[in-house]
Amino acid sequence: MRKRVGILGGTFNPPHLGHLIIANEVLHALKLEEVRFMPNQKPPHKKMTDKVTEEQRLAMTKLAIQDHEKFKLETIELKRKGCSYTYDTMQLLKAQEPDVDFYFIIGADMIEYLPKWYKVSELCKLVQFVGVNRPRYSTESEMPIVSIDIPDISISSTLLRRRLSQKQSVKYLIPDQVISYIKEHSLYESR
Repeated sequence: MRKRVGILGGTFNPPHLGHLIIANEVLHALKLEEVRFMPNQKPPHKKMTDKVTEEQRLAMTKLAIQDHEKFKLETIELKRKGCSYTYDTMQLLKAQEPDVDFYFIIGADMIEYLPKWYKVSELCKLVQFVGVNRPRYSTESEMPIVSIDIPDISISSTLLRRRLSQKQSVKYLIPDQVISYIKEHSLYESR
């Protein structure tokens, strides 16, 4: 029997409850065996500007998912250097795990951008895309996407970084253990 695995990629800078809710909703809706959180090296569509290291993003992600037995960490993109193209990553994962069906989870903000992804038609043969709704974005697409309706979550890492830099509360938006890590390592403080 083939294993069904979700992949949730992102910078996780910082990881927040929105990420956890998305992963949990898709896990149950599609009856997946696990969801892997995959921090990316250098996303082609985002500029990484702040001083948080890969190791710190990895540590925060590990802390965020530690209480869920079906959430795992996937470090394949951090082990590679250069731009993180999903096509290249999924080719490697499929070669390593040919008996796994991968479900690649994206938010509605990425659904709109999906036709512009690197080698997207080849990528669609490697994974099943799973789109989740986000406020103010459409889940409509020409691409083959399974749409999962989740509670509207309007938390963004950008908002959280801004709050943290202004020493505002992020309680109930970020897992407590991640907040402790952020404070302990003085992350996101304005210089």
